[in-house]
Amino acid sequence: MEHNLAVGLDIGTTKIVAMIGRKNEYGKVEILGIGKSKSLGVHRGVVNNITQTIQSIQQAVQEAEVSAEMKIEGVTVGIAGQHIRSLQHSDYITRPNSEHVIDDEDIDRLINQVHKLVMLPGEEIIHVLPQEYKVDGQAEIKEPIGMYGGRLEANFHVVVGQVSSIRNIGRCVQSAGLNLEGITLEPLASANAVLSQEEKEAGVALIDIGGGTTDLAIFRDGIIRHTAVIPFGGNVITEDIKEGCSIIEKQAELLKIKFGSAWPGENKDNEIVSIPGLRGREPKEITLKNLSKIIHARVVEIVEQVYVEIKNYGHEEQKKKLIAGIVLTGGGSQLKHLKQLVEYITGMDTRIGYPNEHLAGDSDDDITSPLYATAVGLVLDGLKRQERKKLEQDESAVEETEEEKPIEDIKEQPVKERRSFLDKLTERVKDFLDNAE
Repeated sequence: MEHNLAVGLDIGTTKIVAMIGRKNEYGKVEILGIGKSKSLGVHRGVVNNITQTIQSIQQAVQEAEVSAEMKIEGVTVGIAGQHIRSLQHSDYITRPNSEHVIDDEDIDRLINQVHKLVMLPGEEIIHVLPQEYKVDGQAEIKEPIGMYGGRLEANFHVVVGQVSSIRNIGRCVQSAGLNLEGITLEPLASANAVLSQEEKEAGVALIDIGGGTTDLAIFRDGIIRHTAVIPFGGNVITEDIKEGCSIIEKQAELLKIKFGSAWPGENKDNEIVSIPGLRGREPKEITLKNLSKIIHARVVEIVEQVYVEIKNYGHEEQKKKLIAGIVLTGGGSQLKHLKQLVEYITGMDTRIGYPNEHLAGDSDDDITSPLYATAVGLVLDGLKRQERKKLEQDESAVEETEEEKPIEDIKEQPVKERRSFLDKLTERVKDFLDNAE
């Protein structure tokens, strides 16, 4: 595959999306092809039928290959699901020599120490995100590299997930004939696609309402502060409509999309939809008021659960205020009047997030729909990963030539990004799959 191309694979509960993108000369991302298939075999973000998931992945990938007229080899995959939880943890190291400045190795040592935390059986740390550092008791340091100090400590946001679920996703990707190039947390991918840097600085909560799960990511001062996955999404609303109106799922889904609203006050009592009966039975008549009452009850439950998580983060403290409020994305964010309901429940400014933050100006309206936020985020992540690889290759080439050069000629190197733990996790999942065959 070309160097500046990346493929995002969003394995969701309702749909699987494969998206091919590349950077254009202005640094924006052009989407070259997209394929989607109905997701069979995924429940609440977790794979529960490997064979069906593999088929759905292949179908989506084929469609993307046809629309972009190219072959897909490697993909960046998102992980979400009800097994993901996060916790706060602080840790410290004592440095043997405080005469030397703090460098990458010290920080890696500190992060590796966090990985030794004892987890529940079957759980593994996916993500360790440093919040802020302290050097010799001096607090609120954003970047300790280059400072002197004997004791280095930090607060961490630790994301934990079920290792078997992650391996199952890796297995599906490999069995579909694809290379696993990277793994990313889905709330982080969606956040990259729809949030601006200003919002991340000011403080913002991203709520991604998918089919099976609702993902939350909170940013403040440009750093991710809190993540959560709530095991409800649009599908529960459809289920409720199906039960409440005694109709089949397909009709319930259509009703929700066409006539659904999260605010029951706006429908008149006499607005009625007629639904054809099954096999010659009488058609059913459903009032829109009832429909939106059913939807309202479930949406309120989802939003309140998310709001509990935002409170857990502590947004009521002055220092942790989320000035940019809430951004809603994902397929579920397209429900009519949802924005108003969220503002009403949380009292926070709310907008709907479209993934056009980094896309080229002439992108299809289809692609900039909140439905594809995660897929766009995964493409961005894949492109970033490739740039890092290229930098590392260039660096090693530079190091080889540097050996012969006098010191004065050596130019300052761009600071290389620390390898994220997700890269290491990706490698471990790959190793596991290679050895498991």
